[in-house]
Amino acid sequence: MKRILLIEDDPEVARLLELELKEAGFAVEWAKSGVEGLIRHREKRPDLVVLDLGLPDLDGGEVARRIRATDDTPILVLTAQDAVERKVSLLSEGADDYLVKPFHPAELLARIQVQLRHREGSEVLSVGELTLYPKRRQVFFREQEVRLSPKEFDLLALLMGRPGRVFSRQEIEEKVWGRPLGRDSNVLDVHVANLRAKLREAGAYGYLRTVRGLGYALRPRGEGE
Repeated sequence: MKRILLIEDDPEVARLLELELKEAGFAVEWAKSGVEGLIRHREKRPDLVVLDLGLPDLDGGEVARRIRATDDTPILVLTAQDAVERKVSLLSEGADDYLVKPFHPAELLARIQVQLRHREGSEVLSVGELTLYPKRRQVFFREQEVRLSPKEFDLLALLMGRPGRVFSRQEIEEKVWGRPLGRDSNVLDVHVANLRAKLREAGAYGYLRTVRGLGYALRPRGEGE
C-alpha cells in the first residue's frame, strides 16, 4: 500500500482528501502544519506528499524546498494561485506538479498515479558514460553522482530510454507531466536548462541535444555531430 503524506491545515479539506485517498487504496498520514509535515516526512518516509501552499507556519514552497534538500519524494502542491510565475516558482522550489483550487478529487488521484508511476521501474539505463538507476533514482557520469530534481530525473530517464530519438515537446510534457503544459508554458524549458547545466557540471558535455523545431534527444558527445 502506497503511503501519502497530506500536509493541510484546513480540517474540513483534510478530512475530504483523506477519505478520497483512503477509498483509492492509499495509507494517509495527515500533518496540520509545515513543521509537523517536515517531521512526519522524516519519520514516515511517504511515497508521495500532497502539500497545501497556504500553511499557517511555513510557506508551502519552503516546505517543498526543505523536503527536496534531503529526499526525492514526489511533491504535489495544492494552490489557489494560478499565475504562471508562481507555478514556475513552485516547480523550481522542488514541487513535481500542482493543482489549482478548486479541483475534482478524481484529478488529484490521477495526478498522484502519474507521479507514482514515474518512480517505478528497475532497468539500468546507460548512454555513453552516463548511467541511470530507475529504482534507486540515481544518475552517475563516470563515477560522479549527478543530483537531479524528480522532474529532471524523469525527463532524463525518458530520453535515455530511447538514445538518439528526438522527443517532441508535447511527447515530453505528456510523459513526464502527464498532460500538455500549454503553449505559453516555459516549464519544460526551465527543466531542460537545469538538467543540461547539471550534466555539464558533471562533465557530460553535449549529451542533451536540442533539435531545433523538433524537440530534444540524448546521445553521447560525438555521435550525430
